[in-house]
Amino acid sequence: MNKIKGQGSSTCAISLLLSAALLCSQGVRANTAETLLHTIEPQQLALLTGAEYASVAELTENLNSERYSSVILVKHLLNRIHSLDTNGPAINAIIELNPNALDIAAARDQERLSGQLRGPLHGIPVLIKDNIQTSDNMQTSAGSLALVGQPATEDAFIIQQLREAGAVILGKTNLTELAGFRDPDIPSGWSARGGQTKNPHKLSADPCGSSTGSAAAAAAGFAPLTVGTETNGSIHCPSFMNGVVGLKPSLGLLSRSGIILVSRNQDTPGPITRTVRDAALLLNAMMGNDPTDNVQRPHTGVPTDYTSRLNTAELSGKRIGYPSRYAPGSTEVERDANFAHALEIMTNAGATLIPVEEPSYENSSYMERYQEFLFMDLNREAPNWFSSRQSMPVNSIEELVNFNQHSPGSPAYGQSSVLSFINTPYNETQYNELWTTLNTSSRQIIDNLLAEHSLDALVDSSEGFASTIVPVAGYPGITVPSGIDDQGTLKGLYFYGARWSEARILGLAYSYEHATQARLNPAFAP
Repeated sequence: MNKIKGQGSSTCAISLLLSAALLCSQGVRANTAETLLHTIEPQQLALLTGAEYASVAELTENLNSERYSSVILVKHLLNRIHSLDTNGPAINAIIELNPNALDIAAARDQERLSGQLRGPLHGIPVLIKDNIQTSDNMQTSAGSLALVGQPATEDAFIIQQLREAGAVILGKTNLTELAGFRDPDIPSGWSARGGQTKNPHKLSADPCGSSTGSAAAAAAGFAPLTVGTETNGSIHCPSFMNGVVGLKPSLGLLSRSGIILVSRNQDTPGPITRTVRDAALLLNAMMGNDPTDNVQRPHTGVPTDYTSRLNTAELSGKRIGYPSRYAPGSTEVERDANFAHALEIMTNAGATLIPVEEPSYENSSYMERYQEFLFMDLNREAPNWFSSRQSMPVNSIEELVNFNQHSPGSPAYGQSSVLSFINTPYNETQYNELWTTLNTSSRQIIDNLLAEHSLDALVDSSEGFASTIVPVAGYPGITVPSGIDDQGTLKGLYFYGARWSEARILGLAYSYEHATQARLNPAFAP
């Protein structure tokens, strides 16, 4: 694999000059996009049939039986990325490939041969969103040309956990630049550094953001496991639009150390995978006690296994709330037949469905106040972006604005969101008041619904209200595919519940997943 420009001592030196930084960062993106095809023997190639869409359990079975090795699997996925991400339909989900991926895979193969297995993810490839630090030759830029510099000196905590679990870090995925907070007119999945990511199911369809590349890569079969991050909807939306599973954990369940954050009170990493079981396995691997993150779940010392409640009968006997607008005979049932059918499937699986009245924030000041809160959050977090690594072309928000004016990327999108958070200075008293109001009201809405109706969990359509308020509450939510509608649009369900109820909602999603078998492999249609 070619060495990435900008990573060696004599290649493309990073300069504080804007033009030099732009040229260097463009070199990084272009060079990794031109990955050489890897030779795989014909007999090995035959054994790899279907490996691109295989689950972790299926891949592990083949690795343990020596049907193929991690090195061969990584080569197969790199070839697929070359054919479909760089060329062909040009999904453009990968912003950078790890030049050390084959070496890591070879080391995991050697450990497997000597009987030293690290766990269920041993030798399994994982793709990481480009706002999560890796201490290797890859950048951590959040898709911004202005944040390209020397690679991070330390892994994010969740990356440390993945390496210890034996995973192979395959590369970084593209995202909506600055996690969607550069300009609202920028389309989902576009960044100045990475370009435009496409939806592999329908290339002209909205891939949604900001974890666009992770969801598109999982759907397209570029890796069985990907990691995204979410402030509000950035795991949920791309997951349902790309037809995959996306889990936003409770705030504090996973460490945020080493991640370029938008909101310290909301942001969390989370799994994006093709199956619920694989999401649970990835969650298990990323767990751990990180004393550097000030928001952590109390640890008992006994590791939680989030696969423990994954059984096909988990829906049976559960009380699940759903929006009353979908009550039988309503116009919403006719409008969204897919969700109505999903409710019927859950009933047939033994669940008791309870209609609940969900509040609406239309014509209220909620979203306006929430936006003000986020802009103050960004104003507070931005200095951490610039201090996290060395030799970046900017060192302040003001320099970021100037950089983007001179080097906006192609096409030359604006940066009105950046300007807005510059003009919304962080005021600790006002910020704390806003957060207390928003967080408390959001938690009370969910807690009251659960308590009033004695519910185990709640469910909403993929376009519903719940996925907006769940992140503000800091509660968990999981998106699972529910098929396709008459217009050819992918659909999904959103299960959510109380804080720390990941095991429960994973079990419900798993039971629904097996009752429907609704996930579709992408057609790469125009």
